Amino acid sequence: MSAAKEKTVAAQVMALQQMTTGELREEYTKLFGDATRTGNRVWLFRACAWRLQEIAFGGLSERAKQRAKELVRECDVRPRGKKADAIMQEATGGGGKRVVAFRPAPVSNAPPPGTVLTRPYKGQEIRVRVLDEGFEYEGQSYRSLTAVARAVTGSHWNGRAFFGLGKGKA
Repeated sequence: MSAAKEKTVAAQVMALQQMTTGELREEYTKLFGDATRTGNRVWLFRACAWRLQEIAFGGLSERAKQRAKELVRECDVRPRGKKADAIMQEATGGGGKRVVAFRPAPVSNAPPPGTVLTRPYKGQEIRVRVLDEGFEYEGQSYRSLTAVARAVTGSHWNGRAFFGLGKGKA
C-alpha cells in the first residue's frame, strides 16, 4: 500500500462528500454496475467510499468470501438487485432464490387475565374483566375491547382508548 495510492483514494472520497444525491447515484452505478433505488445520501456516500477503497486496496479475503457464500446458502431472506441475484445463483449452485414466509408471533398488549377494567360512562361505572381469550362485560363474552366499547356506547370506539389504556399501557 503506497502513500500515493492512499492520498488518491482519500481525494476521491473527499470528492464524494461534495456530490449531490443525484451525482452519488450516478457514481454508485459506475462503481457497482447496477443502479440503486435509494435516495439516502449518507448511505450512497458510504457505499461509494467503501467501493473506491475496495477497488484500490482489494476486497474481502477468500476466506471471508467463502464464509459469506455459506451464509447466503443458509439465509432465509431474498436479496435484491442483479448483483445479489448472481451471488445467490452462485452460492446455491443455480438453485435460485429461497423465499420463506414470515409470520411474526402475535403480540398481546392486553392486560393480564383476571384484571378488571373500570370506566365511568354516562353516570354508570363500566366494569370489564379480562379473560384468557377475550373480555367479559355484563356476563357476556367479547373478543376485543373495541367490541365491548361498541356494546356500551352503541358506536365505534377504539377499545384501548375508551378504557384509557393508551399505547403499551396495561
